[in-house]
Order: sequence, then structure tokens, then C-alpha cells
Amino acid sequence: MKRPKSARRVHESLSVVISHPDKVFWPEEGYTKLDLANFYETIFPKLSPYMEDRILSLERCPEGMLGDCFYQKEIPKGMPAGTPTKRISHVTDEKRFTDYVVGGSLDTQLALVNLGCIAVHIMGGRATSLRQPDWVSFDIDPESGEFGDAARAGLHIKEALDALKLVSFAKTSGGRGMHVMVPIHNGPDTDDVLLFAESVVARVAAAHPAELTVEHSVAARHGRVYLDPFRNGFGQTIVAPFSVRHRAKAPVSTPLDWSEVKATLVPSDFNIGNFMKRLQRAEPWKDFFVHRQSLDEATRLLKNL
Repeated sequence: MKRPKSARRVHESLSVVISHPDKVFWPEEGYTKLDLANFYETIFPKLSPYMEDRILSLERCPEGMLGDCFYQKEIPKGMPAGTPTKRISHVTDEKRFTDYVVGGSLDTQLALVNLGCIAVHIMGGRATSLRQPDWVSFDIDPESGEFGDAARAGLHIKEALDALKLVSFAKTSGGRGMHVMVPIHNGPDTDDVLLFAESVVARVAAAHPAELTVEHSVAARHGRVYLDPFRNGFGQTIVAPFSVRHRAKAPVSTPLDWSEVKATLVPSDFNIGNFMKRLQRAEPWKDFFVHRQSLDEATRLLKNL
């Protein structure tokens, strides 16, 4: 049967059909829904280690940059039969449980793109060990909107993590900020990881009070960079490395070498239009999961930081 012009496979070997492939998601650049799907097909070998067996929180933007986005946790209608899911029960919510999509399959990722999911939001624990995350994450949000402020804050966090003898990795958020992530051994509970992250940012902010803050209230930040540890809370998510963002120019959340973390870096310079050139250089995060680290010694050292 001839496929209608309004639907197209990203690749003939894949089962996912992209409906309305020529719909423009980024009007200024002219990038379409199919361009997004093609990007994820190409980048998936890099992306998949970070989303394999992880629960996804879905940010759906059906009209791309021309419309609003909404968040969805329950698996959407229209996903392929057999899409992996994980049921999480709720104690207090009127809704007793949620069936989340579990990442790791290229078909799953492309089916989500077809439903308008531009970004990939992932939990810190695997679906098989939800309360044992395998990383600590720090979300750096500059009140000024300037990446240079986020870069300086990220280097302060790196300095603290170095003192704690922890290897850390930096990436652009794809927006105005950046993320610092520390791969760890499975074991500590989500609550313990969150407490550790809160303690780190509290000490870093206290050492640089004119620049940094842990104030959750925007009004109380007074223009300072907010160090957010709460991506480590149970059920919280962070944007995956190599994820595209619903932002102008279609930026990619890009793994960085620490030598690249400079005030002059422009995050949107890494985007779906040119990212393949980026892949020609050495991968800054190639050893991310090699550096499984214990928080035991770091927790002891933190008391003297």
C-alpha cells in the first residue's frame, strides 16, 4: 500500500512512521519534524546509554516553536504496542498509579518525536532500581540568562567536587544554564543523594554569596545564579545529554570538556543543524559510566569543605 505524503518513515528499516514530516518546528531555521526525527536516529547510539531503562517524563510540543508545550507522565495514546512502561504507585494522589514510558529503544524515541516530544527528560535511577540513582546532578540556572554566569558557577561546583575527590562532567542544558553530573555506584537512596547534593550547593553558595544562591524563591535570588540540587529528588528528571531543546535555533544539550566551560561559549552554537561536526571530535563523556564513584568518602570530606 502506498504511504500517504503526510507520513514518512525516518528510515525504511524502522517501524515508526512520522506523520506530517514537513511540519516546520523551528520556523526561523526551517527545521522540520522529520529533521528532528533524523537527528535522533543519527545521535541515538550516543544518547541511548543515558536513557536505557530510564523512566521518561514527556514534554510534548506538537507545534514546535509555533505553539505551547505541555508535560505528560502517562504513556500517550498512539505509542506502538509493546512500548516498555513502568508503573509507579502513588500514595496520596487521587490517581493511584502512572504508567511511564521507559526509554532505550530507538523506535520508542522516534514514536515520541512523532507525538511532538522534542526534549528527552530522564530520571536518575533505572526502572529496575528507581530509588538508587547512578548519578548526582546539579542544575545551574543563571538569573541573568547569561551562560557566562552559569559557566563561572559550574567551575565553582567543579572545584568543590574536586576537593571531594569526585570526577564530574559538564554539559550545556540546551537553554541558558548548564548541568554538572557525577556518576556514582548504585546503592545510596534517592533521599541520601539529594541530601548530599543539597549540602554541596549550600557550601559552594556560602563560599561565593555575591554570585551564587540556593534560594528557591526567585525574588530572593537578587540576580545571583541559582544552584538547584532538586533534580536528584525522587521522580524528578533532568534533560539527557544529546537531547534537543524547545528553544530558538534547536540547541542540543551538549557534553563538554571542562576546558570548554568558558564565559564566551554560546550554547545554541551546538544545534541540530551542525551537531554532526561536533561528533568528529573526541567525546568528552566517553568514560562517564566508567567513573562509578562512591559517595562515602565524599560525604566524610564534605564536613570539612
